[in-house]
Amino acid sequence: MSESMSDTAPPAVKKSEGGIGETIIVILQALAIALVVRTFLFQPFNIPSGSMIPTLEIGDYLFVSKYSYGYSRYSFPFGFPPFQGRIFGAAPKRGDVVVFKLPRDNETDYIKRVIGLPGDKIEMKKGRLFINDQMVPREPIEKVETEDLYGHVGPVPTYRETLPGGVEHRIIEIQGDDGYNDNAGPFVVPQGDYFMMGDNRDNSTDSRVPQDQGGVGYVPLENVEGRAEMIFFSVGGGAAAWEFWRWPWTLRVNRMFHAVR
Repeated sequence: MSESMSDTAPPAVKKSEGGIGETIIVILQALAIALVVRTFLFQPFNIPSGSMIPTLEIGDYLFVSKYSYGYSRYSFPFGFPPFQGRIFGAAPKRGDVVVFKLPRDNETDYIKRVIGLPGDKIEMKKGRLFINDQMVPREPIEKVETEDLYGHVGPVPTYRETLPGGVEHRIIEIQGDDGYNDNAGPFVVPQGDYFMMGDNRDNSTDSRVPQDQGGVGYVPLENVEGRAEMIFFSVGGGAAAWEFWRWPWTLRVNRMFHAVR
């Protein structure tokens, strides 16, 4: 009986070793797939500020497509490899909501809407947006409930704005047409750069504010990481995504699986 047990023991050990090895291989394969998807296809991104309200709210989690505009060094983790320009490049379109590296540090992720293309003249006059000396049309719509600059929640002026090319999107004007950046410019967008603005026009540090004043300034194409595509998760009330015990009160199901426009 002891010989029989001795004879069968080695295969059991080999099977156990094989199982551990296969598990490690599966884990490594899963990590490799996740890295490829995150680098070349889609990257998750969460909204930490209210600069894009009402399109995006604090606590929204969305997918950003990395392939939409091709790849630069900022498309890769840690900016490696450090090459110049873009490969498989495509130009952002006016009205796209994009994630980019802040030009003055090339590290911080920002998300804004593309307003000005290379060569465009952009100007704000009394709250109205002008592109190439033409006033961008807007129409008032139902007001949005949000927090103003003093922390008070209430209805704020909301508009549907139609950019040249036909892209429609909503904007809010917390301070009406008398906000800090409601008179700015004119700006002439350099070749290879883009002019970004937040949909929350009175609460967005964007291309209307020069880099030397702590703003975004013009954004080079190289700094663009990808295009916002879809909200896949959303929590409100100041809750973190992992605080699942608060979901019955904080989960915003009505925002999930909505395309970003």
